[in-house]
Amino acid sequence: MEKLFHLKENGTSVRTELMAGLTTFMTMAYIIALNPNLLTNFDVGSSLWNGVFMATCIASAIGMFVMAFAANKPFAMAPGMGLNSFFAVVAANIAGMTGLSYVASFQSALVIILIEGIVFIILSFLNVREKIVEAIPLGVRMGIAPAIGLMLMNIGLGSNVGIYTETNDFTAPFYVMRDFFGALTAGVARDNLGSQWPTMILTVVTMFVGLFVIVILAHYKKKAAVLIGMLVASIVYWAGQAIFLHTNPFASLATASWVPPFKDMAETTLFKLNFKGFFNIGWFTSITLIITFCMIDMFDTIGTLVGTASRAGMVDEEGKMPKMKEALIADAVGTVAGAVTGTSTVTTFIESASGVEAGGRTGLTALTTGILFLACMFISPIAAIIPAAATSSALIYVGILMLSGLGKIKFDDMDQMVPVALMLIAMPISGSIGHAIGIGLIAYTILKLFTGRAKEVSVLTYVISVLFLIKFFLVV
Repeated sequence: MEKLFHLKENGTSVRTELMAGLTTFMTMAYIIALNPNLLTNFDVGSSLWNGVFMATCIASAIGMFVMAFAANKPFAMAPGMGLNSFFAVVAANIAGMTGLSYVASFQSALVIILIEGIVFIILSFLNVREKIVEAIPLGVRMGIAPAIGLMLMNIGLGSNVGIYTETNDFTAPFYVMRDFFGALTAGVARDNLGSQWPTMILTVVTMFVGLFVIVILAHYKKKAAVLIGMLVASIVYWAGQAIFLHTNPFASLATASWVPPFKDMAETTLFKLNFKGFFNIGWFTSITLIITFCMIDMFDTIGTLVGTASRAGMVDEEGKMPKMKEALIADAVGTVAGAVTGTSTVTTFIESASGVEAGGRTGLTALTTGILFLACMFISPIAAIIPAAATSSALIYVGILMLSGLGKIKFDDMDQMVPVALMLIAMPISGSIGHAIGIGLIAYTILKLFTGRAKEVSVLTYVISVLFLIKFFLVV
């Protein structure tokens, strides 16, 4: 261990690293159930859900193993929040454009992730990822995370816990913020929801119990706040199902298979890259989507790496982290692994900070977390019974955390305020991270161009702004 991870040199021990790895795992384990839920529209138990579940475990582990042995850093990876929601929207849009089934469209969208990962591997080896990020306006970069946070909150309080009618009319779900809190009175809400009123009550209670448990535990710096909050929320929901809805929440476990669903993965996601469907999207849309995924992932990854490394004292006087290139390569390899196994972009998780705070300083922390992710392949039936309302608690909490980035934005500077404000409203309403970024970049470019400061805009910003203008107004 000492030769592999240089523990003494980094002032740590095997025990500390193992505990740090476990801590990181506990704070981000929610993604194992949440990711397949988001990517399959909660089609729990389907072949695609099983495939994405397996891909989430395997691709995350591969990325963390590369991080452990190539970069010797304690950072963990998994399919990024926000990026997976965007991926699901992209897959649905491809289905609408091409007439393909959702599974086939999902497989087409995986090609985008593969190309993104390959591009990132090349850019990482050439040391240009940081330069690309620096070319994008700082205000727009800082506004992306808070805007994604609002979108996650919108999903958590909206479509993630949509309650459907008894006839399974999936075109008309009832939403928490619209149909429950949005009603003039409780009586109006009850009349509108009809027989679904008890389910909505249970959903709302579950969601907010989980959220406040997470927040309170986080206040006391409990490392497993998110995981414990989801567990408490799940217990509340299961108890409510049994007591008030008179249903058995664990009925599916009686007939469930505890063998990892490798067969479903092989049939739906493993090396199931649909290049034909991808080419049917159109060259401009394809390029725009690839650029969008690359931009978002770059900001998320580099920001997480630098921020977490700073808290751990891993940066030099110039704010640079040793072996940054290797860490970025690990992130890119994780993304490629995600594409070929069947999940959206794998990126460095901000929850890695919990493991760092627990003393993790080397790749042994990442290795431990990766092994625990692989072990989770054997508990898919348990992951499948986690209620959507419980995962919403995590979504809302993560969204709230991402809003903290607003503190870095200069709202007295119109060049920052206008693009960020537009992104904040566009992202949750449109459901598209890429479109919101495009609007923000266009706004920034126009402000600079018509206030006599055109030279302050980078060439790359001009190019991307023009591409988004063409997409919004000329592409049909």
